[in-house]
Amino acid sequence: MSKQIQAIRGMNDCLPTETSLWQYVESTARQVVASYGYQEIRTPIVESTDLFKRSIGEVTDIVEKEMYTFADRNEDSLTLRPEGTASVVRAGNEHGLLYNQQQRLWYMGQMFRHERPQKGRYRQFHQFGVEVFGLEGPDIDAEVILLSARLWKMFGITEHVTLEINSLGSAEARAAYKEQLVTFLKTKQADLDEDSLRRLESNPLRVLDSKNPQVQAAIVGAPKLIDCLDEDSTKHFQGLCERLDKLGIQYRVNPSLVRGLDYYNRTVFEWVTDSLGSQGTVCAGGRYDGLVQQLGGKGTQGVGFAMGLERLVLMLQTLELDKNVEPAVDVYITAMDESVELYARLISEDLRDNLPQLRIMNHCGGGNFKKQMKRADNSGANIALIIGQNEFEQEQVAVKYLRDQQAQQTIAKNELVAFVSNLFAK
Repeated sequence: MSKQIQAIRGMNDCLPTETSLWQYVESTARQVVASYGYQEIRTPIVESTDLFKRSIGEVTDIVEKEMYTFADRNEDSLTLRPEGTASVVRAGNEHGLLYNQQQRLWYMGQMFRHERPQKGRYRQFHQFGVEVFGLEGPDIDAEVILLSARLWKMFGITEHVTLEINSLGSAEARAAYKEQLVTFLKTKQADLDEDSLRRLESNPLRVLDSKNPQVQAAIVGAPKLIDCLDEDSTKHFQGLCERLDKLGIQYRVNPSLVRGLDYYNRTVFEWVTDSLGSQGTVCAGGRYDGLVQQLGGKGTQGVGFAMGLERLVLMLQTLELDKNVEPAVDVYITAMDESVELYARLISEDLRDNLPQLRIMNHCGGGNFKKQMKRADNSGANIALIIGQNEFEQEQVAVKYLRDQQAQQTIAKNELVAFVSNLFAK
């Protein structure tokens, strides 16, 4: 027998038992962004490698260690996208969507990073994100954060996430801060790991982002970027905080929050949770006013966020908030013998014609009443429509309630659409 082929490590299948939850998460996200007037953009999974080197930064874990990069038949270097923002900016520049315009966009799709697979974090993963262009005030920063907060409200996890915010200031403010930070870090070189020592010269802010406990202990007394902000950035950050206060969005200012990508400036934020064990990030984003120009466009402000859907799905499962996900089937239709199978099929097609929003499954494969009822119950349907020879002859349908204790009813065929419509409207 041939050896069975397995999925590539870190690239997981989503089985039918899980897809209802994924569809719930995706449809809820779509509903929220639509309620804020955001429009969807879809970009290719494969992009030029240079796009991510220029946007993310060459001295980052993503570019140095994690990207899936290959040469195609023309010897062009291509990369499976590791994140969504750069692709959206590239598309906006290419199609003239950004300069002197305001765009509020969202995306959802697969991303790829070659990192160590763990629960809720895979090599092929799914991101949902929003990107806003052409608006520079703290009001749009607040809206993006407010939109993410509404997602948590819709999913019922508001009490399980905490908002952390910081400001990276302007490029000039960061340059002045880097000098102070490097001076401090050089006094702690004995406690820095190999990655941090390398970043000390190339990008010292990355040291603040280290997950190494020894490094974190060493930088406790480091100067804070928020104390070095320029006047405009300070005013912008204060404006954001005032809006969040008035909107009732609780937050914590985290001076060590710098984000892992090179293109951020001013506002940065993360939603974190400890519901998955050690504290983890559920959603992260911020402002990137220089990225459009960095990728060949004309100067345009930008702000957005991204969240990994695997971690969100895992969080809903861990908190047992996946129980309210609608079943895959609403109505299960049975035919007690082959002679009434066509009658049952015509009834199901009539229901689909008139009630296209309902999910209707016809029993196939025969079997006795007990077997068919077991299949109906396992489908998750609310009701089973039972059709035997008697129902066929009298042009009726028997309705069995599968999720409550109501008595079985018999409904005339010509009244069935109205009956089912009313039943699911309640």
